Amino acid sequence: MTAPEMAVIESLKGRVSPEEWQTRVDLAACYRLVADFGWSDLVFTHITARVPGTEDQFLINPYGMTFDEITASSLVKIDVAGNKLDNSPFPVNPAGFTIHSAIHSARHDAQCVLHVHSLNGVAVSAQAKGVQALSQQSIFILSSLAYHDYEGVALNDAEKPRLIADMGECTYLMLRNHGLLTVGKTIADAFLAMYLFESACAIQIRAQAGGGELIQIPAEIISGAQQQAKTVTKSLGGMLAWPGLLRRLERKDPSYRT
Repeated sequence: MTAPEMAVIESLKGRVSPEEWQTRVDLAACYRLVADFGWSDLVFTHITARVPGTEDQFLINPYGMTFDEITASSLVKIDVAGNKLDNSPFPVNPAGFTIHSAIHSARHDAQCVLHVHSLNGVAVSAQAKGVQALSQQSIFILSSLAYHDYEGVALNDAEKPRLIADMGECTYLMLRNHGLLTVGKTIADAFLAMYLFESACAIQIRAQAGGGELIQIPAEIISGAQQQAKTVTKSLGGMLAWPGLLRRLERKDPSYRT
């Protein structure tokens, strides 16, 4: 039995604004990088980005495509309810947009919302103490971390107010027994935040597996982590690493930008 072929995707370059096209390219790159770093869960998580110049239009993955297949033109434009706003031949998963729509509606600074079910992230989300101050990576997470208790698969709009209240103004949200979520003023910022989040979780799981006594980082160091982050990234945030990440994709498969 042969694998089904991908539907032909017509390029949207020149048919959308230059600003929207650049957001599409960056969001497609983010999907490819999530796949490349091993954080994807087949087709079951989402990364969304606000369409520039709008408050109620977003780009999301076509439901059923794996993250390493996504391109700038295959991304689907939707409204805050998850309804399609374009003629994309691809379906979307409105239920999968429940978490994203809640955060986008409350956090207008969140141009990108990135959610994953990474194995390390889910493992730590099941621990009563959550993220512990065990690594340099963890101090950046703990300086802006919120938790939201598991309420089942996120299908119920009634959960949204609780999700928004729990998230507050934080950059990192640990969804208990579920996974990790980050927000960013740019797609690059959301990706770098997730890289740190997943790294902190992976280090924690490995440190715990060693069985020895663990050293906790003092709280006063965590309190200065945000300023340290600005210094380390030269106040560029995710954009310090983003060009190099795009070059990584270019070497591997540049089709994300088509």
